[in-house]
Amino acid sequence: MPVATVKSLFRYPIKSMGGETLAQARFDTLGIPGDRGWALRDETRGGIRGGKRFPGLMGLQAEYLEDPDTDARSPLARILFPDGASARTDDPEINDRLSTHLQNPVTLWPLLPADALDHYRRGAPENSDMEAELRQAFGRTADEPLPDLSQFPAELFEYESPPGTYFDAFPVLLMTAASLATMSAAAPEQRFDVRRFRPNLLLETATDDAEFPEDTWAGKQLQIGDAVFALQMRCPRCVMTTHGFGDLPKDPGIMRALVRAHGGDLGVYAQVVKPGIVRAGDTAALL
Repeated sequence: MPVATVKSLFRYPIKSMGGETLAQARFDTLGIPGDRGWALRDETRGGIRGGKRFPGLMGLQAEYLEDPDTDARSPLARILFPDGASARTDDPEINDRLSTHLQNPVTLWPLLPADALDHYRRGAPENSDMEAELRQAFGRTADEPLPDLSQFPAELFEYESPPGTYFDAFPVLLMTAASLATMSAAAPEQRFDVRRFRPNLLLETATDDAEFPEDTWAGKQLQIGDAVFALQMRCPRCVMTTHGFGDLPKDPGIMRALVRAHGGDLGVYAQVVKPGIVRAGDTAALL
């Protein structure tokens, strides 16, 4: 049953930095090759970290110098700084430049094998109070509920990401333009720009009957182009959605509106059950 078409495809070479818009992409079992192919390690507290810890990452843009394939998931990339300067991931001074930009010592890492467990292990928390730590990470106030963490893969309680990847939880994030429009109507004073939410697939639904169409697909399979996706769960949003970067202002009101309208969730996580090519304009059909 056709339910949508592909409006946009996105790949993010470096975790938490701005990414690339693609005309087409191959999805394999770990998503789009090269997606989150690099990430930064916090040399103060340890652990791979993203925009929740370093908001300044979101003001950087990353692009690959050559198209990745399934055998080279972390090819060389170029980082564009807000002042117009750029640097490659193999620049001998890249760690110093990123550390200066973020005002914290960091190092840039390609993906390591899944058995390099210490590399993926969580670093020290910023707050000894675990509830306060979670509220900071998810951008929730004291009177707002925290996400149900039991939905996440159990390995995420020990590792920053599933070992062998730099994803937060699952390899693909899917959203609909209808959900963004619903939130824009619910909170017109906030800018619900797709760049805040960093999906891999942005879909245009065939009808506007549902406020959050992708919610109704969770637990089902969706064929898009040649690929088939198993939709796992709604995506609990974190403080990254409220950060300011580019022409988007810092706006905690984004999370207040999400919590009021939709429990703090937006979009759905997915896994690839049949690899294949997906192109802009392709039909998405429920199986």
